[in-house]
Amino acid sequence: MCIIVMSATGCTTVPTSPAFEVNKIYDVSSQQVITFEDLLPQLLAADVIYIGEEHYTPSHLEAAQKILTALLAYDRHPALAMEMFSWDGQRGLDRYIQEPEFTKDQLVKDSQWNTNWGGEFSDYQPLVIFAKSHQLKIFGLNPPRPLVRLVATKGLSDALEDPEMQKWPIEEVVTDDQAYEQLIFEQIEACHPGLPDQVYRRIFEASIFRDEGMAQIITNYLNTRSQTVDPLVTYTGGGHIQYKIPVPKRVEWEHPGVKSITIYLEAWHPSKEDAVRSEMKSGIADFLWLTPLGPKGLQPGCG
Repeated sequence: MCIIVMSATGCTTVPTSPAFEVNKIYDVSSQQVITFEDLLPQLLAADVIYIGEEHYTPSHLEAAQKILTALLAYDRHPALAMEMFSWDGQRGLDRYIQEPEFTKDQLVKDSQWNTNWGGEFSDYQPLVIFAKSHQLKIFGLNPPRPLVRLVATKGLSDALEDPEMQKWPIEEVVTDDQAYEQLIFEQIEACHPGLPDQVYRRIFEASIFRDEGMAQIITNYLNTRSQTVDPLVTYTGGGHIQYKIPVPKRVEWEHPGVKSITIYLEAWHPSKEDAVRSEMKSGIADFLWLTPLGPKGLQPGCG
């Protein structure tokens, strides 16, 4: 949207901020509303599509399924990677997709759902069922929770030497990233004020360990796929993709030419207008998609 301003030199077009509405998609770079059809060419051209959700929000699962459905309609057969599953559950995920008789209850058990994510499986079941019905491979993105706990309690350097960590192909974890450190420290200090510096450091190291681990799964997919293989759609909390810093940046270090887009899903409520406008102006993602609130209403800013 724009307005025309009369001046001594003639007419000047001045852009104005868009009005926010539920079920609208916003191109962050242009600060304008677009349609899903406008978004489609970028979806079809991408190697990696990063979707950032607010946890336990049904409209966000629906948005992800709409993206997957559009890709399938154009003969792009994506794989799906989900934060809610961990590396130690990959065998269960593979069996669930490949074996028709493999049940939901078996998946919950074999994917280590209760010891890793721990929330209600039904909150994410629609997206998992969609993947099975279309034979889309699902990758578990998260390092197993015991590994994350090791980092949080012992510190990253000591945790990486632990025998439990040696069971997994953990590559180098890059902690010298000022943009990441600033982003994460601002958030953890706002959510957990007054903690000792050492505790903040451990929380930071556990966070960067998770994001490096997720990036490693995505990088492995890009390394092993052929040029004709279709895109990877990742589904994580929005914090893992914001400003392209936590996960996308790490993937780009390994694959500088990767074509990726970030889509930040946010359940809309008028009370969030100032926050959403700030996210738009600061470039939270390539696209911001406002959806209806979930049954739990407004989500707390700190989990």
